[in-house]
Amino acid sequence: MKIFLTGATGFVGHHVAKALAAEGAGLRLLTRKSSNLANLEGIPGETVVGDLSDPVSLKPSLAGCDAVVHVAADYRLWIPDPAAMYRANVDGTRELLRLARNAGVKRFVYTSSVATMHFRTDGIVINEDTPVSLADMVGHYKRSKFLAEQEAIAAAQNGQQVIVLNPTTPIGPNDRKPTPTGRIVLDFLNGKFPAYMDTGMNLVDISEVARAHVLALTKGAPGRRYILGGENLTLKQILDKMSAIAGIPSPTVKIPFAVAATYAFFEEWITGRIRGREPRATLEEVRMGHKKMYASSARAQAELGFRIAPVYPAMRAAIDWFRSNGYTPAIIPQAHA
Repeated sequence: MKIFLTGATGFVGHHVAKALAAEGAGLRLLTRKSSNLANLEGIPGETVVGDLSDPVSLKPSLAGCDAVVHVAADYRLWIPDPAAMYRANVDGTRELLRLARNAGVKRFVYTSSVATMHFRTDGIVINEDTPVSLADMVGHYKRSKFLAEQEAIAAAQNGQQVIVLNPTTPIGPNDRKPTPTGRIVLDFLNGKFPAYMDTGMNLVDISEVARAHVLALTKGAPGRRYILGGENLTLKQILDKMSAIAGIPSPTVKIPFAVAATYAFFEEWITGRIRGREPRATLEEVRMGHKKMYASSARAQAELGFRIAPVYPAMRAAIDWFRSNGYTPAIIPQAHA
């Protein structure tokens, strides 16, 4: 099977590329002129240069492909020009769907996000059938992913074989950028996590997310959404697990939502708007954190053969990778748990 894969240089995408290559798929990997190709080392495949904001550049890459796996996305919780995010995430997805359709590509797997779901403050576990609308989306990233997902679902309703995957919060090694999730791990390792909010999320082993992309190519039902999750954990539980692995004390001070929101407001204003740098905390993050992002992967288990794996090994792998690749100032003796 010949597959056109977007986002292969990123955290999720390169794990997907490795999983597809292990199954013998022929890969055509989309890169940009500015891409760091380090994550592609050792992955067999043809690299092509193009950009989601320039659909014409993608057309030749689809020739002869049996499937598209569209992982690429602008994943930032703070951005000086939100329009750029919508061009990449929404317009780029719409145009890639159209190009794949015109090229006769048989299957299209779209990597969305659990961010497109409607979460609650009371921690109720949601699934793909939980009612949701654009009004439930907090911030530009979630709105852009929701709108892009709607494009994918509309294409499926019009007969295109499109499967939507909704990873929760992937964790594991090789998060080079890093992602917002990786920054949580890094902030903890670097002593920048003095307190925590009463929030929660679902953490998933990145290797299981990658394996699900392979399964979706043959087992996914067109038009269906599949949550790919792992363990539902409070932020405090996550920090305690990292503490046991890294040998660093877990914070004990819990801060109220209002205090966190005030801090994020001034961070955005001073660091973001005045200094032109990415703030350490954003109002979007705090508002998202006001809800517990707990989700069920029962549908993916039943229909794809997805596995829910303990997150501890993936968390350890992430911490070890960050430490061995110079993301922390010094290696601190680890507690063996």
